[in-house]
Amino acid sequence: MVNEHKEEQIPVIKTFYSLGTIIRLRLYGGDSKFAIDEAQKRIFEIDDRMSAFKCNSEISKINNNAGGYAQEISEDTLFVIKKAMQYSELSTGAFDPTVRPLVALWGIGTENASIPEEKKIKETLPLVNYRDIIIDEKNHTVKLNHANQSIDLGSIAKGYAADEVADILHRNGVASAIIDLGGNIYALGYKPDGTKWDIGIQDPLGSRESYIGVANVADKSVVTSGNYERYFLSNGKRFHHILDPRNGYPSENGLISATIISDFSIDGDALTTCIYVMGIEKGMKLLESFEGVESILITEDKEVYTSSSIYSKKYC
Repeated sequence: MVNEHKEEQIPVIKTFYSLGTIIRLRLYGGDSKFAIDEAQKRIFEIDDRMSAFKCNSEISKINNNAGGYAQEISEDTLFVIKKAMQYSELSTGAFDPTVRPLVALWGIGTENASIPEEKKIKETLPLVNYRDIIIDEKNHTVKLNHANQSIDLGSIAKGYAADEVADILHRNGVASAIIDLGGNIYALGYKPDGTKWDIGIQDPLGSRESYIGVANVADKSVVTSGNYERYFLSNGKRFHHILDPRNGYPSENGLISATIISDFSIDGDALTTCIYVMGIEKGMKLLESFEGVESILITEDKEVYTSSSIYSKKYC
């Protein structure tokens, strides 16, 4: 029994690139070696279907046929698009999967990042409307109503992938693991020593290694979005990648970081964007409609607003 226990303490680790980020998986116990390979295959499959950058993905096919015929898609992509549209409704458009034309216009995170002309933004805004996504569930098809519209699932696909990985690990007897999808953390079970996982909440005004507090969790998703992730500077002002689909500009409402702790990562992924764009007052009202969802919101004045009892502050 002692040897078996020691063997379970040795993690099976895999690091690779997918979904536009570095993926890090660390598994303990069960059939970890098989599970970690299956998890990697599943992540690659989701990326191949939902990437807006891969020309043969299902999302790219929908975008390329915008204004034309409907595209048949997998159950995976259909589920995520429907979920995205639900959050669009809940947030009254603060979250919108058709934001891609604006994303492409700003180019944040690429070598071509720049401030678009106001005229260009106004011309692009009519293309951003989640209600122009037409779903035929019976035939598993999706279409966009107008030419030049396009879908981007970058604000929700990683959450779906994390949940799918967690399911694979459960089915293979893995009781303890950290699923790290670059900002999307899923803490599976407890640590091998029986204690909860400590997930650092990054200080949005500090270095990559600094954190403002710690979330103590088990079987929870911890997702953070902030203005420090992808941005460029112009005349000393930071222009970050979290765009407000309603006005076409990077969201500015005093928030610089939003963390959501939830049972499912797909919810946390979408909600971080919703809350960041909606702001504290409206965002907290939205969160009140969800059971078991906690938040940690940080303002540009370094004020911390939290609904979570599993979060311990390092400083304010």
